[in-house]
Amino acid sequence: MGADMSVVIRKSLLELIFSGAFMKRWNDKLRPMELVEVDKQGHKMIVAWLLFLLNSRDMDVARKRALGEAIIEGGLFDYLYRLVITDIKPPVFYRIKENPEDYKTLSNWVLNTLKPRIIPLGEEFMHRMEEYLSQPEDAGLARRILKAAHLYASYSEFKLLKSINAMDHELAGIEDSFVDRLKAMRDLSGVTELLDEDATVLGRFARMCGRLRFQKRWSQTPRVPETSVLGHMFIVAAYSWFFSMEVGACRARRQNNFFSGLFHDLPELLTRDIISPVKGASLEIGELIHEYENRELNRVVLEPLKQGGYGDIAARLEYFLGVEVGSEFKATVCRDGKVAEASDEQLAGECNHDSLDPKDGPLLKVSDSLAAYIEAHTALRNGISSDQLHQALYRIREKYNSRPVIAGVQISALLADFD
Repeated sequence: MGADMSVVIRKSLLELIFSGAFMKRWNDKLRPMELVEVDKQGHKMIVAWLLFLLNSRDMDVARKRALGEAIIEGGLFDYLYRLVITDIKPPVFYRIKENPEDYKTLSNWVLNTLKPRIIPLGEEFMHRMEEYLSQPEDAGLARRILKAAHLYASYSEFKLLKSINAMDHELAGIEDSFVDRLKAMRDLSGVTELLDEDATVLGRFARMCGRLRFQKRWSQTPRVPETSVLGHMFIVAAYSWFFSMEVGACRARRQNNFFSGLFHDLPELLTRDIISPVKGASLEIGELIHEYENRELNRVVLEPLKQGGYGDIAARLEYFLGVEVGSEFKATVCRDGKVAEASDEQLAGECNHDSLDPKDGPLLKVSDSLAAYIEAHTALRNGISSDQLHQALYRIREKYNSRPVIAGVQISALLADFD
């Protein structure tokens, strides 16, 4: 996919991506907590990334980048589709898919419904989504990885509600279906380990990431909807991808920006969601929290992966999280196997090349801030009056009023659309 400089990200697209935080899953079952679409998508894409790395180990760089792009964009197409058809129960949806004409009719309706929101992404994006929806779900490696990741993430949700729905007559059939379909995909590297999540490093890591749905953001502030750390990470990843399209990022930079967004709050598995005013109370407190996060990240996540034979996964996580440069929000490139910082200008110019493996830290921060802004703005719009929410909006607006353009993104203009 070439860079399309005509892409312009608008408020309506950002709100569409966020709307998955409202969409309840398993809403015909008794649930221990609300399960929402955006959390499931976050878990799915984390697992898709794991399967992507494992199944591309023997590929050359060009094939690997093409696969990564197909997985990310396919995952976003799936998400946008599900935002529209989310109330159709899976058995009904699968019956529709069995009839090509019925499925085509449904897909055309979905595309027409989405078009006003996604047309700013360009006609090429619309065409690629239409082409994606016309293909079988097993067409190619990227589709199979996304299918396995979808099954794993949905099965993880099922296991949360299984014990409190013992009287539900559908339960046994649902579980058998998940297990049978996952077992049928064991030719993909990593699927066997995911199925045996208690006994494998990879399975434990995937399950651990899913626990981020339990951690609510703004935990001391009532909000509608509530958002979890897991869902927030997916929203930031999606924003980072679309902004990367807007600024003409190269293929490697786009992918790095998406996956950095997908993992940027991973350390909160270990520290919980510490609010910005606490982190910024003093330099010493901020450094203390950062030091603790790094130590625990290494002990609980990185070292087990390295010792379990997944050093490549650990290395990419370190790069996405900015371990070598001290922050995930710094722009970086890789030169001669070493990570080095870069400026916004360099990333937009001579460093915007796949060979340098560039990553936009400042663009990631813009996406993170916009996601937080929309969380607060949506809660206030839904009638939740809170000093903390008003203060958050004020702080973010003030921060970007002095720097209206960051990493090529017209951030202050976007925020103005919400006034």
